[in-house]
Amino acid sequence: MGVPIQLRSAGSTGFLCRAPSFIGLLLIFLFSGAAGGEIATGSLAPGTKWETPYHLIEGSRPGPTVLVTGGLHGNEPAGSLAAEQILHWPILRGRLVVLPRANQPGLRKGTRHLPDVARQEADLNRNFPRTDGKNEASSLIGKEIWELAQKFKPDWLIDLHEGYHFHKIQSKSVGSTILVSQPVGPGTRSVVGGMLASVNSTVEDPDKHFVPLRGTANGSLTRAAAERLGANSLILETTTREQAISLRTRQHRLMLRSIFQDMGMLGEGAPSMTRTRGEASLRVALYDGQGAGESGPRNLQEVMKTIPRSLSWRIGPSDIIEGALSHFDVVIFPGGSGSKQAAALGIEGRKEVRRFVEKGGGFVGICAGAYLAAANYSWSLGICDYNTFCEAREIPGVGRKSMWYRGPSATVTIELTPVGQEILGYAGEPFKVRYHNGPIVSPAGMDEVPDYEVLAWFRSEVSRYETQKGTMVNTPAIVGGKFGKGRVLSISPHPESSRDLSLLVTRAIHWAAQLEPSK
Repeated sequence: MGVPIQLRSAGSTGFLCRAPSFIGLLLIFLFSGAAGGEIATGSLAPGTKWETPYHLIEGSRPGPTVLVTGGLHGNEPAGSLAAEQILHWPILRGRLVVLPRANQPGLRKGTRHLPDVARQEADLNRNFPRTDGKNEASSLIGKEIWELAQKFKPDWLIDLHEGYHFHKIQSKSVGSTILVSQPVGPGTRSVVGGMLASVNSTVEDPDKHFVPLRGTANGSLTRAAAERLGANSLILETTTREQAISLRTRQHRLMLRSIFQDMGMLGEGAPSMTRTRGEASLRVALYDGQGAGESGPRNLQEVMKTIPRSLSWRIGPSDIIEGALSHFDVVIFPGGSGSKQAAALGIEGRKEVRRFVEKGGGFVGICAGAYLAAANYSWSLGICDYNTFCEAREIPGVGRKSMWYRGPSATVTIELTPVGQEILGYAGEPFKVRYHNGPIVSPAGMDEVPDYEVLAWFRSEVSRYETQKGTMVNTPAIVGGKFGKGRVLSISPHPESSRDLSLLVTRAIHWAAQLEPSK
């Protein structure tokens, strides 16, 4: 056995637990009781390509031990993200052990199986003791995970996964289900019922409701834990089909919050998303709900990886309405459709975004997000003093067409102003950038919002119709402004699409956050 780790919350007598000998303990972070329990971070399979962190959070009072695992299948990211996010919940009692990224190489590659292993060991969630077999796991990381489970002997083991379709629509898929391992422990049915009620209250389409299923696969972690350790074991399955990662992650959190509240580990009023504990110097909320394109959030997350000590979480409209923006320094609205983003947010969501910026938060809008920040639509936020060129004009032989649409994606030239060079970190030479119908802006003249500053000009243009020619060149490509105590930076083209321009994007985020750029 390893050296005992003493974890103590303010006002508690503390708990004594021992780190398993195979676990390389990396760090111990101590927080005040207000943070809701202590957290220790250790490592499984240290020094190998399978190395992955686990976390132990102690409440201030005795209670159940719960082990939550995510990422056993690398192509199911929402469970891994949800597991990382619940680390920051204020745990009141008991012990929470979280293994967010069980299959690290698979998650990095987006592949279901363990890479570069024997075929019979490729599916990590079939590597655990089978019903009629020995109490042994297979594969290096499988053995490490199983030893972790045996050492902590959880009362509950909850494994987070994703299915490819909604079970009520396609019965061959286990998407949108809660799978209960046999044997079923006392109280499990009522707990599962509460979880289903919690998540289904947010799902409008009855065909997409979550349903309970009995039994999990032989060789799965949950089945082994139920049979060998006597744990109440559940698999929570969201559905990847036509649903944003932020929504699926939220559904996992809602179900986990329900069971934690049933066990008294969380207070009744606890939000599903809380501010992170730790030393992240920059916290960014990345909108990926309705109206966001697929490539924008993905490209922006790659950019965020280049910023040291930063954190970026995808969020959706429900998170924003719940007040989640208060946990971040900046929100980014990517390309897609500004009107659809606004519709998804609704009146309350748009008010939350305005309130966030007004109180000092940062807003970065790219293409569709820049439309969202504008002043001239009934649905736009009005947080930057510009109108967009969107009027309808008569096109000979075609009819009336809106001027915002300029055709398919193309490359344009932009040039930074002296202020733009200082903020965005690029020299004065014009450069190429991808453009796809971003806004062409001009001053709106709002009395209550300060004038914007031009940070870059378009030096070439794209046009589909004759009447558009000359309306884009030498107009603002990037502008920055203030709204209340916060900052707004609107980018018409798509610099996040090019790795060569990642510095520009990171500098834009830092400026919006009112932080010095990372060195």
